[in-house]
Amino acid sequence: LLTSSPMSSVPAKPDLVTVNIDGKEIAVPKGTNVIEAARLVGVDVPHYCYHPKLSIVGNCRMCLIETGMPAVDPATKQPVIDPATGKQKINWGPRPQIGCGTNASPGLHIRTNTPLVKDCREGVMEFLLINHPLDCPICDQAGECKLQEHSTEYGRGYSRFVENKNVKPKRTQLGPRVMLDDERCILCSRCIRFSKEIAKDDVLGFVDRGSYSTLTCYPGRQLANNYSLNTVDICPVGALTSTDFRFKMRVWFLKQTNSIDTESSVGANTVVWSREGAIYRITPRRNDEVNDTWMADSGRLLYKQVASADRLKASEPVDALVARAASVLQGGAVAVVGSGRSSVEEQYLTRKLAEALKAGVSLVARTGQGDGLLISADRNPNVRGALVTGLISALPATQLTELGAAIDAGKVKTVVAVGEDLRAAGLSEAQLAKVSVVYLGTHANATSAAAKVVLPTLTVFEKAGTFVNQQFRIQKFAQAVPGLAGATNDLVVLAKLIAAVGGPAVASDLSGIWSTISADVPALAHATYAKLPETGLLLDATPWSGLSFVEGETLHYKPAQAARA
Repeated sequence: LLTSSPMSSVPAKPDLVTVNIDGKEIAVPKGTNVIEAARLVGVDVPHYCYHPKLSIVGNCRMCLIETGMPAVDPATKQPVIDPATGKQKINWGPRPQIGCGTNASPGLHIRTNTPLVKDCREGVMEFLLINHPLDCPICDQAGECKLQEHSTEYGRGYSRFVENKNVKPKRTQLGPRVMLDDERCILCSRCIRFSKEIAKDDVLGFVDRGSYSTLTCYPGRQLANNYSLNTVDICPVGALTSTDFRFKMRVWFLKQTNSIDTESSVGANTVVWSREGAIYRITPRRNDEVNDTWMADSGRLLYKQVASADRLKASEPVDALVARAASVLQGGAVAVVGSGRSSVEEQYLTRKLAEALKAGVSLVARTGQGDGLLISADRNPNVRGALVTGLISALPATQLTELGAAIDAGKVKTVVAVGEDLRAAGLSEAQLAKVSVVYLGTHANATSAAAKVVLPTLTVFEKAGTFVNQQFRIQKFAQAVPGLAGATNDLVVLAKLIAAVGGPAVASDLSGIWSTISADVPALAHATYAKLPETGLLLDATPWSGLSFVEGETLHYKPAQAARA
């Protein structure tokens, strides 16, 4: 969360070993988990307890495979050749092994589809279903349930179990955001390991034994940390559900849109789930370079701002509002307040507007206590984007003290506020009364109430663009839902405003803006929005390597290291 340049050292090449999976040879880094190696050749090894970012426990036994090694004569150490095939003989193990507990080693041979393997998996599945309730039609996990999926391939289709099923607790509140249906739990322990290893909140555990084992919180504790909903994400069945999403919508009806968590500069990758213009939930999207597969609970509720009662809506066309704003700006002595929450494209056009008005630019810093995981002390998602685009040349302050002094001295008569509440940023009511304010924003606040002209704009979920996170990684987000009626895309508003005050004609679409940005911004030369990878593009942060964004906070979450811990 302090600025740091991208690592200049080139990582060492991994020690590759060749393994054979179902007759296909592949070179993988030594120690690669067999489940991950199999994915590389298009083989899906079914599993429940295994998760690539958590420790190995071997609870479920669903990932059983056969393993073997090339035969070697113990006396001569020479390969033993199979006369039938003319190839080196493979000594197969006498019984299956769990794939999650097996790592790639030189010459390892793996079989995932033999009769023995299939028979073992069918046995495991039968045991998992003995006490499992038949409530798929009413289960929130239906449509994304691994038990449901694998039972179609490895289930018998009927039960040999004639005794009564064990009855376990239902609708147990583990915490404010997580509900447990213990009858559905298959004891994979993913939630327990996540809480202990990632969230560092060791609060969950199993009690009782055998078929009576139950997931619960420790006495006097709750699953209440800001990462609790990640346990819902990784639960392979319907045992853990979100209290916010329960029974709201079937997942197969929902459209998925890639986005970015805007609550801090970490830039966690997310997926927005929507249907017919309404957002129902936000979940994390895997990016091993930024957030692994996790996100904070607080970022999952940001979608509620879209349908908030205090959204700004215009009752007249945007062109009329822009014309009024331009007339307000004719008086000169203008200051522009940009936003660290604006996208790279919006910040670039804000810079062009300031140049057309010959105005100074301020930015507002937001800081808070970082949690050492995915909430940084820098609570703006795109302060680094403002540096990259040239909107600002120095780090912002948390209060607009200099702008307030300029207003009191009569040096500033008009202020353009782009997505920032000037009162919250330190200007007094008396100072606001001394200037004419043109406000671009999404929600009503003290600044919109005092503004001469209000130009309603869109939330991050209603538009597309890019942010630059704390690593100086530029990442894109896509539009998830249509914009609110009466609000206009920020890029369109800014482009019209630039033209109305006598500035150059600029594009108001992403493709057109990026043609200009790539030619005008050195750090983004030759880049385009369309070609940015989904995992983001790391920029050269050398020009800003000496800047300290948040005093005292020097490290951010290292997902790759955490995953291997």
